[in-house]
Amino acid sequence: MFKNSSLSEEQGEAAVALFEIGWGSRAVATKLGVGRKAVLRLHDRWRVRGDTALVTKPGNRVYSFELKLSAVQRYISGETRVALAKELELSSPHLIAVWAMQYRAQGEEGLRPKPKGRPRKNPDTPPQQESELQRLRRENERLRAEVAFLGKVNALRDGKQR
Repeated sequence: MFKNSSLSEEQGEAAVALFEIGWGSRAVATKLGVGRKAVLRLHDRWRVRGDTALVTKPGNRVYSFELKLSAVQRYISGETRVALAKELELSSPHLIAVWAMQYRAQGEEGLRPKPKGRPRKNPDTPPQQESELQRLRRENERLRAEVAFLGKVNALRDGKQR
């Protein structure tokens, strides 16, 4: 089963078996006593991939901007998610819904690939030099903390409260 699914493997297999004999997602969720959302997603995957709905695909596929944009535009114009997912060989029709939400919220820029990780530090900028006053203040603060620490150590050694 998928790692994010709340269904166990046995529940997923039972659900697929019920789908194959004609049961709908609501009836299967009620029969198995599980959440409707997980069963609905499994039902969508089953409608796209058939018997292989329970098999996870290795790795994450990366889809091009053009493919995402055309899928979203066709979905908005009235085509169903399941039909589009079958035609484009997507892992789940839920991807199209996610892309459509991004498209509605951010426009075409929401579908463009984002850079991974933390942005690189610009090597051209020189490190800022600390002024003499800042350096002395920092050193003074460190020395105060050191004196306070040594005072506590001496007080603990003498058994007094300081």
